[in-house]
Amino acid sequence: MTSYQQIYEASISEPELFWQQQAKNIQWFVEPKQILSKDANGADRWFADGVLNTAYLALDYHIEQGRGQQTALIYDSPVTNSVKRYTYTQLRDEVALTAGMLSQQGVSKGDRVVIYMPMVPEAAIAMLACARLGAVHSVVFGGFAAHELATRIDDAQPKVLLTASCGIELDKIIPYKPLVDNALEQSDWQPGSVIVLQREECKAALSSDLDKDWQGLLADSSPQLECIPLLATDPLYILYTSGTTGKPKGVVRDNGGHAVAMKYSMEAVYGTKLADVFWAASDVGWVVGHSYIVYAPLIHGCTTIMFEGKPVKTPDPGAFWRVCEEYQVNVLFSAPTAFRAIKKEDPEGIEARKYSMDALRHIFMAGERLDPSTLNWVEEVTGKPVIDHWWQTETGWAIATNLLVLKSSM
Repeated sequence: MTSYQQIYEASISEPELFWQQQAKNIQWFVEPKQILSKDANGADRWFADGVLNTAYLALDYHIEQGRGQQTALIYDSPVTNSVKRYTYTQLRDEVALTAGMLSQQGVSKGDRVVIYMPMVPEAAIAMLACARLGAVHSVVFGGFAAHELATRIDDAQPKVLLTASCGIELDKIIPYKPLVDNALEQSDWQPGSVIVLQREECKAALSSDLDKDWQGLLADSSPQLECIPLLATDPLYILYTSGTTGKPKGVVRDNGGHAVAMKYSMEAVYGTKLADVFWAASDVGWVVGHSYIVYAPLIHGCTTIMFEGKPVKTPDPGAFWRVCEEYQVNVLFSAPTAFRAIKKEDPEGIEARKYSMDALRHIFMAGERLDPSTLNWVEEVTGKPVIDHWWQTETGWAIATNLLVLKSSM
């Protein structure tokens, strides 16, 4: 175990050497020789001559290493009373087929795809399908108001918009298609097609010439077997922040630096190992969902969990602890608000004590201030260390945190 001070000083004094070493931990199609450079605008660019594909790193690479039968994704949905598991091979096959569907709709490298979906596996599959093609996804939180969706459509100018017929919030069904239709009425930009995943809880009417049935298109599609080679500096996604200017600001994340940072953070920040079970209890509409539901756990070779539910009332304040026991979660990450809601419903921690959390090593919190009373309560009822760390959409991963693989130099 190296000391924090040694690693910190190395990263500051020789950043190119430090990140060159970290870049060796992912599989490149063409390894970068140009580690840190400037673009035409004078901005820093990482690994500019490196070639890779993020979907390949998250899926195909692990299959090639003989881990195709390992569980990659667990979808747990108390609001629909359903669970699905995907091995790395099964998830790769679904992603390849969805990429083929997008390709048949004219989506190719550099095109944008807006994803407006609930927490269902198809949302993550769509993100990875875009990455496989070299298309740029822009995920908008499912259920966002039509005007907010319209502003993001106008800015991203997507070739295709992917949505679902509805989202489910506790005991309420929220139809998405009317929100999409309203957004497109307000938008100056029109996509080539709107592809709708029909859910049994609420079917959507496909009334516009743009509307297409997801399941029907998928049945007629051929898989996109190739992962398109991309420069490290090619964009992976756009994610909008609310900002302070009245107009959402799109943060554009590239492929290479993002993949290296995701891989590094899974070990250095979260202390995870190959095949660990990692659960970021968030939503793919937020940066946490991008970084730590989809990309980082899969790049690192973990099992990741998608949870379509709430900390309470789905069905009770034991929901988080039930998931931790059922899937043997090793690392849990969520916002303090989630744990405050659990504490409010179950102040004595009775529900937490019903479940075994022997597999759980650490709990991470971010997104807002972690107040001492919530920190102390979670540590008391779980018996696990809680690590507060800080970052934001613009950074994509932690700025301030304790690094679990490093020892103190004190």
